[in-house]
Amino acid sequence: MGSARKSYYQALKQISKTANSSLTLRKTFNATAKNIILATQGDGCRIAILNSQKKYLITIGAHGLSDRYLKKGPLYAFERSPAASPDEIVFIPDTSRDDRIQHPLIAQEQRITSILGIPILREGKLIGEIRVYTHKFHQFSGKDKEFLLTVANMSATILEREELLQTFREKKTLKKKQPEATQGQLTYTTSLKPTEFAHPSEEEFARLLDFFRIEWLYEPQSFPLKQEGERVIEMFTPDFYLPDLNLYIELTTLKQNLMTEKHHKLRQLKKLYPEINIKLINKNDYTMLLSKYGFASPDEASLQSVSRMLFSHSQIQRRVTSLAKQISRDYAGQQLVLVGILKGVICFISDLMQHLSLPVTLEFMSVSYFKGDEGTVEVTKALDNSIAGKNVLMVEDIIDTGMTLHYVLGQLAAQKPASLRVCTLLDKRVRRLANIPLDYIGFEIPDEFVIGYGLDHKGKYRNLPFIGVLKHQNTL
Repeated sequence: MGSARKSYYQALKQISKTANSSLTLRKTFNATAKNIILATQGDGCRIAILNSQKKYLITIGAHGLSDRYLKKGPLYAFERSPAASPDEIVFIPDTSRDDRIQHPLIAQEQRITSILGIPILREGKLIGEIRVYTHKFHQFSGKDKEFLLTVANMSATILEREELLQTFREKKTLKKKQPEATQGQLTYTTSLKPTEFAHPSEEEFARLLDFFRIEWLYEPQSFPLKQEGERVIEMFTPDFYLPDLNLYIELTTLKQNLMTEKHHKLRQLKKLYPEINIKLINKNDYTMLLSKYGFASPDEASLQSVSRMLFSHSQIQRRVTSLAKQISRDYAGQQLVLVGILKGVICFISDLMQHLSLPVTLEFMSVSYFKGDEGTVEVTKALDNSIAGKNVLMVEDIIDTGMTLHYVLGQLAAQKPASLRVCTLLDKRVRRLANIPLDYIGFEIPDEFVIGYGLDHKGKYRNLPFIGVLKHQNTL
């Protein structure tokens, strides 16, 4: 047996042994990447799968590549010619002369010269890629490619097995939560989640994003903050990137007295990369965010009573009247459809329409509520009538992150109204994640949990005639 053939055999033997072990998915593919390098004489290897939106590659295993290179930014799959077979192999002999390289400067910095891209397929469709990197020009042999295609098929099998196990675990968990009468009637949807989060709070936040169908990438890019010559000695890696919103999220549950260093790094990041849009969500932000969407928080018991009045009933009525006059002027001579999301908007939309001096019709919709389990946001009550070709004003009680509104506006826009604008009584801009233009704003409010005038906490306080701040007895 030739030495090359022997190395392929040994690598496949080791890969199959690792795949059948109790290692995590990431460790399994890290070991697979290492064996690929040994068999092909490469200098680095990355194994990645497409995310749920089929746009970006998520690394699930790597070897021989620096963290700087792995986290150089969102990565797309190689473009393959439409006429080619699905298993087309992509070879880039010289990264400095090929426009398919997405981050050429970092490739040059890391001395990446040649790249071989092997597709991972499931039922003839691309689900991921294996990439082998070399520091010098390297002409991969036909045997190398046959070996890598075999590893790609093994990888697809490993991924499918992991997804089946994940489905089984989720089904088992959900079954325990359901009454016996409903067991056996459930349907499940799942997608492989290879990401291993550094902290449980990150996983909870990812589930929240999944619920609102907001695409996310976990730690996709590291930003150098300090260098000595060409060597990077300090980097900052935000926890999440939301491509649709072009927003980086740094999530922290550290106590405030431990936040100094993180704030310092964020200031450095913004100074060095002013084009980067990044939002820091601290422990208080995180707790309040989960509380808002119905996810039980450990400090929930500390939210008990009204701390103070923010806006009196008379202040609210004056502002509602002013908004109605402005809206009536803007839509003079036209008909208007007011759309509200149940239930918090009831008080505001009821008062608002009484002061409008133009013909209006009223529509309500409901969306599913985030409970921390599997699933995505959905419209649970649709509009009763078509809004196609009509002027629509989306009326909201409060907008903070904007994630619910981002989804709802997408649903309404799909119905092709003549116009679509947004009116909100309260704008908690400091918490904004989805940057949505607002046409009419009642009050901009500080970063506090507010209740009353339709706004609730766990179903209570909606009937208060004023808007107040819910008291925190304990410091978070």
